[in-house]
Amino acid sequence: MKVLIAEDDFASRKFMLRLLQQYGECDVTVDGDEAIEAFKMALEDEEPYDLVCLDIMMPGVDGYEALKQMRQIEAEENIPSQKQAKIIMTTALNDGRNVMKAFNLGCVAYAGKPIDKEKFENELKKLDLL
Repeated sequence: MKVLIAEDDFASRKFMLRLLQQYGECDVTVDGDEAIEAFKMALEDEEPYDLVCLDIMMPGVDGYEALKQMRQIEAEENIPSQKQAKIIMTTALNDGRNVMKAFNLGCVAYAGKPIDKEKFENELKKLDLL
């Protein structure tokens, strides 16, 4: 599994990396701009991400905009839905409005912080990533 982690908080970034690197190759970015660039480069190299973990509150381009642009890139590249990256929002914003906005933009799961390791791994199993 190839994973992209977009997280501006050092402790959260380290936690996610430790959790996910046992399952595959992980790239880490600290903001939405870097995440979008990494996403594009992976597609250009024909090594797309299987999983993208996006924080919402990041400097510059936030997680919502990064999610929107990633889905737009996939649409422009005519990537069928079954081959698209599984994008999970990993955020402290757990209210219904934020959750709905993320799903409407194309995320497949929403994990509230602090991330529960067992629940997160169960979600990855449901998405056929583990």
